[in-house]
Amino acid sequence: MLEVGKPLPVNVVSDTGQLLLRKGQPIVSEQHRDKLHAFNASTSPSDAQAWQRAYERMVHELLRSGVDVQEIARMPMPAEIRESDYVVGRQLHGGWLDLQEVLRGILYQGGLAINPLQRLADIQKKAMSLLHADADDSLFCLYQALADDSLGYCATHALLCAVMCELTATKLGIDAAHRHSLVAAALTMNIGMARDQDSMARQSSDITEWQRTLIAEHPARGADILAGFGVDDVDQLDIVRWHHAPDHANAYPANHAARRLLALADSFVARTTARKTRASQSAVKAVKAMVLKAQGDELGVGSAMAQAVGFYPPGSYVQLVTGEMAISVMRGQRANMPWVITIADKDGIPAVKYQCKDTSDPALAIAAPVNYEKVKVAVSADKVRRARERIPR
Repeated sequence: MLEVGKPLPVNVVSDTGQLLLRKGQPIVSEQHRDKLHAFNASTSPSDAQAWQRAYERMVHELLRSGVDVQEIARMPMPAEIRESDYVVGRQLHGGWLDLQEVLRGILYQGGLAINPLQRLADIQKKAMSLLHADADDSLFCLYQALADDSLGYCATHALLCAVMCELTATKLGIDAAHRHSLVAAALTMNIGMARDQDSMARQSSDITEWQRTLIAEHPARGADILAGFGVDDVDQLDIVRWHHAPDHANAYPANHAARRLLALADSFVARTTARKTRASQSAVKAVKAMVLKAQGDELGVGSAMAQAVGFYPPGSYVQLVTGEMAISVMRGQRANMPWVITIADKDGIPAVKYQCKDTSDPALAIAAPVNYEKVKVAVSADKVRRARERIPR
């Protein structure tokens, strides 16, 4: 990923500490690059992590500009590192979208990711902190991010699956150690195809045979990448390897419920995300399909997930019996009766004042779900949070 002719933003040393290239000097030829590789060329940990953050920022800016994922995949490492890139942990001080950006960079780089274990551990710790501080706000942020394809799909998918798994596993009484492995698996399960996952989410044609093969093989590839990182959690590796085949005979029996849970969350998030080749499925329809098609112990897992997330998860849209369009902002006492905020009246005129409404009131009941691609009204997350603070607890 180092471009010939471009200056490097770091000092490069051999495995014995000999200076091979000074910061600002370029790699002059392919042969020069091969020679550096032969000397196990490396840089300092602080430079490496800052360079990784510069790469993540570059990817984010390119996605925002509408650059195709396949083109981004061919991009070299950036030739510039900003001073702010050296601030350790800067990107983990924010909210879900900050985590999404950092996780996407790691998933995109796959086996080439720099210092991945510590960074993934930091992401998981911060994600669980945000979730346990406010589960409804977490679901709201991630479900809204799922509708924004400029953010990329793979990392949002991973974070939302991790949140759904943690909430459901807690409801099922799965112990903390297994929940930790399950969440780690959710965050990394698609590391074997992250770039292609984003590309497929945007393409306007059906997936090719090559892509079908990639989808079939990515769980094993992902487990191998994680093992190459040094992941020694056998439960995490098992869940990643068999998350598309949770009942496989070679999988560890002790992780069956966790694998089943991740498979359901993976399917749920995919169903509720629009593609250029199909519309998104409403959350309530995806939840009902998850429960109605379940058999045996899968039924218990599906029912627990439906209760944990709700039929209308925060961040999803509904139409009320009044004809108004609303957005779910907080789970209610029952899975099918969330608190909502009206965002447009029955004539489609956007609401000025955000006010939370309890859909357990028959006069404010939900008439139907609304797919997010049909919504033309912008929603202010800050106004939603302020309105939620006025809900009686």
